[in-house]
Amino acid sequence: MRHLKPLFVAALAVALTGCTASTESTEVGVLTAKAHPLYGRGVQDQVQPQGGTYFMIRPLWDWHVYDIGLQNLEMLRETGEGSRSGDDSLRFKTIDGNDISVNVTIAWTIASDEAPYQLRFVGSSTNEVEEKLVRPVSRTLVRDVLNQLTSEEYYQADRRFEMAEEAKRRLNAVLNPEGVLIENVLLGEHKFNATYEQTIRDKKVAEQEAARLTSETRAAKEEMTRDLERAKGTVGQQIEQARGESEKRRLEADALYFERQRQAEAILAEKRALAEGLTERARAMSGAGGEAMVKLKVAEALKGKKIIFIPAGSGMDLRNTDVNELLEVYGAKSLSK
Repeated sequence: MRHLKPLFVAALAVALTGCTASTESTEVGVLTAKAHPLYGRGVQDQVQPQGGTYFMIRPLWDWHVYDIGLQNLEMLRETGEGSRSGDDSLRFKTIDGNDISVNVTIAWTIASDEAPYQLRFVGSSTNEVEEKLVRPVSRTLVRDVLNQLTSEEYYQADRRFEMAEEAKRRLNAVLNPEGVLIENVLLGEHKFNATYEQTIRDKKVAEQEAARLTSETRAAKEEMTRDLERAKGTVGQQIEQARGESEKRRLEADALYFERQRQAEAILAEKRALAEGLTERARAMSGAGGEAMVKLKVAEALKGKKIIFIPAGSGMDLRNTDVNELLEVYGAKSLSK
């Protein structure tokens, strides 16, 4: 008996060491009874929570752990960067018949209370659930959704976002009953076949060239408009200056005309008065007083002058002057003084 005691202690230590199991902060555990006298055989419905340590007798139980944290199924074109090596991008055909491949990332989780279901019907680990359920369903449904797009629509970011949301709804409709939750569907870089890619590049170059020409045309038009407005402003200014100068000249001409008119009216009035005076004088001279005045003027003209009398009948053609009368008038004027 003394020899059996150490062997019993060693066997007990080995048994106790083999009966511990634990879960990390994002893991849950599921027990499967192999041949338990109380639980019978099969997967147990009770889920062992995160961050715990559990004891069991290994010959009677199996232990499986599922990561219920956020998982990313990356189906990428670039070698060595996705969930699988090689080109794992999703390929589909657009409505208008062009082949396209796109990088797709599915963000998903396992519902913690559905871990026993996963063990019974899907897989014994998170990786198996991804490979056997999430991956094939995701590739099929996402391809079906993207097949609704035309080649041109795939270049529209809003349209791609709509399709990604549609794919998420369809995936959840199928996978939620299986204990899988789809958090997001991300559509990454896409690539058309080489011929269509070249056509697209040529189209983009043509569109950029057209946009450049349109921009240059618009700029030239705006420059012409500015030049036209400047020319209009210059011409308008010149017209206003010419109009102002014309108005100035017109006012000066009107002033000169008014001045000349006044001068002419004054001269006319003066001449009219003079004419009227002469007329009145002539009218006065035509009477007896006029004749006396003429004689008076003649007498004034002869005053102080030597008078020579020439006898008549000398054969000379001389005018007759009534000297006596002339002297009489002169004498009358002297007396009046």
